Amino acid sequence: MILAVTGGKGGVGKSTIAYNLAAELDGLERADNRGSLSNANAGSVVVDGDLGMADLPSSHGPDLHDVLADRADPHEAVRADGPVTLVPCGRTLAGARSADLQALTDVFAALERTYRWVIVDSPAGLHADVGLPLAAADAAVLVTTPEDAALADALRVRALARELDAGLCRVVLNRAGPDPATEAVADRFGAPAVAVPESEPLATAQAHGQPLRETAPEASACNSLEALVDAVYSCSSV
Repeated sequence: MILAVTGGKGGVGKSTIAYNLAAELDGLERADNRGSLSNANAGSVVVDGDLGMADLPSSHGPDLHDVLADRADPHEAVRADGPVTLVPCGRTLAGARSADLQALTDVFAALERTYRWVIVDSPAGLHADVGLPLAAADAAVLVTTPEDAALADALRVRALARELDAGLCRVVLNRAGPDPATEAVADRFGAPAVAVPESEPLATAQAHGQPLRETAPEASACNSLEALVDAVYSCSSV
């Protein structure tokens, strides 16, 4: 399943949600396979699809820029030695300029033949590199914060998702307060909403390239991430 994690405004926490979602999905896969992810088409990989403003952990070796410039195979760019399996993106302007956006769909398809879950951390805005993951995805998770500007931008991406026939699995109301307006957000976006509370442990874990489950499993945000994973599983069976 290809899942686009998207949102209209930068800084709303798309990368954090994508990274932790991949970790939570892997946890469920391990439970289903009694600790092993050796089966074909198992586990998850998160792709840093923000070609101009990469935000997931970087590493040495081929990255998404290299793959999209036909300098590497998609699987050569996979990094499986960290807490979350990922395809990092380069951080140079030259690399972004050399990338062939039209090849993104083939990259996702190649990864999907190996991994059950391909989580795409999409860029902000309404440019072509936002639309392509939505067009290729089986479903989308739309991330926003409660601020009016973030909600307005997220609604624009919601409209784009409708145009591209990308099913919206859940809206994530990130950094929510103690009384999140999830019902109002769900009505506004036409999809169920999951609130992820403001969480210093979550922010700290992301800053250190770690999933929240590994560093602070008792944090309240873990419950929200579990609810999101359950929703994604439900969407994958539709």
